[in-house]
Amino acid sequence: MENKNFTATIEVAKSPQEVFNCIKEIPKWWTKDFEGSSAKLNDEFIIHHPGQHYSKQKLVEIIPGKKIVWLVTESKLNWLGKDKHEWTNTKMIFEIITNSKSILYFTHEGLVPEKECYVRCEQGWNMVIKDQLLNFIINGKTI
Repeated sequence: MENKNFTATIEVAKSPQEVFNCIKEIPKWWTKDFEGSSAKLNDEFIIHHPGQHYSKQKLVEIIPGKKIVWLVTESKLNWLGKDKHEWTNTKMIFEIITNSKSILYFTHEGLVPEKECYVRCEQGWNMVIKDQLLNFIINGKTI
């Protein structure tokens, strides 16, 4: 069966640990509308763009230098017409592998084409992962 979850991949000439450390610095690459912590297992954080987006994530898996998994425990995407809570119980998975460079595989598990938010979220994640996170990892450029 084909994986329909949203995915994005970036490749960088940085160590897996450097990539891993950058992922944990959410306010520097995803959004400054951040409160909480994302450093250790069971940490929780909130992303809140008033009137647009609210999501609460819990760090449910962490393997230093290799993997980070966030579970969305609450969400409200105000711009959706049907189910404003589409992100609830989805997971954001960051997996890092190494060949000559570090390759970061991002999957938003549960964000599938059948979801109302898929097209806009796909555009948003592509910008956040392939532009903002990539620039932060490579150049230290924050948002």
